[in-house]
Amino acid sequence: MSEGSPSLPSMGEQVGALADRRAEAVPAERSGALAAEQATGEPTTADPTTAGPTTADPTTADPESAARRGPSLSPSRAGDFLTCPLLYRFRVIDRLPEPPSPPALRGTLVHAVLEHLFDRPAGERTFDQAESLLAPEWARMSADDPGLAGLFGTEAEEDVWLAEAAAMLERYFTLEDPRRIEPAHRELCVEADLASGLRVRGYIDRLDVAPDGAMRVVDYKTGAAPPEAFEAQALFQMRFYALVLWRGRGDIPRLLQLMYLGNGEIVRYQPEERDLLATERKVNAIWQAIQRARESRDWRPRPGRLCAWCAHQALCPAFGGTPPPLPEDAPGAPAGETTEGAP
Repeated sequence: MSEGSPSLPSMGEQVGALADRRAEAVPAERSGALAAEQATGEPTTADPTTAGPTTADPTTADPESAARRGPSLSPSRAGDFLTCPLLYRFRVIDRLPEPPSPPALRGTLVHAVLEHLFDRPAGERTFDQAESLLAPEWARMSADDPGLAGLFGTEAEEDVWLAEAAAMLERYFTLEDPRRIEPAHRELCVEADLASGLRVRGYIDRLDVAPDGAMRVVDYKTGAAPPEAFEAQALFQMRFYALVLWRGRGDIPRLLQLMYLGNGEIVRYQPEERDLLATERKVNAIWQAIQRARESRDWRPRPGRLCAWCAHQALCPAFGGTPPPLPEDAPGAPAGETTEGAP
């Protein structure tokens, strides 16, 4: 597949391979080589002003305006509820703070560098240039939140952390050549209304749009690719984005692409209408379950392997804790979903 456009010749070849290999449980193709994406066409510049899904700067989104539009749900919050209803409550209703972790912070840093890398002229999008963006981006993040510097006990620990971020960026360049890509959008906020009245929304790392309108949704993951048996959550997130784009502009993305920078692997998926209809049913079912939990005030914990990384164990009954009292307006109030900050 060409990095420049999802409509170039190798796109059809890749789609055919995907169709041949599609499986009902995990319909995805894995690849870790740039060679699988090379093509002979010229890089394509997409027009970011093309009519399509709603775009917004997540730093200037108006929560009050969102609240007036009614309830909304993002893939991250839907994933929280599926993982543990109590976690959803802590994050959306109680809005409990969560201390940043070095791995999560490193992911934010790498995402920021990859976003700003495309501000450079195509010929300058090299690993050396990307690596040179790490220090200033980290300085900006630290200035915005001075408490971040306290995450590291010594300067040596911070240096190791930055070196790990650089290694992820270097791995990115083994997966694709950004000199051949002109994204239509980066850090794109997309929204759409389902027939049920639920507004679905999310932030897409990168959207590539070809001259014929074909879309490729790209999501960067700074962890390692999970075993195929555990890919469902990541693929649900990508199908969620595809659903929003489909309902927002009427077109199904040609390709969904997950780039795992932790181990240099790509998972690609070609969505079909039946997949997105199933995703829409699942999203509506999740929202209905959230509403039932709100009305009953029953937010049960769901212990699992992710509990080891949860910041709220001290408040979780599964670990002997007691959750704080629910806010008085919690039953039936959709405000928690409409004012989410991050997807």
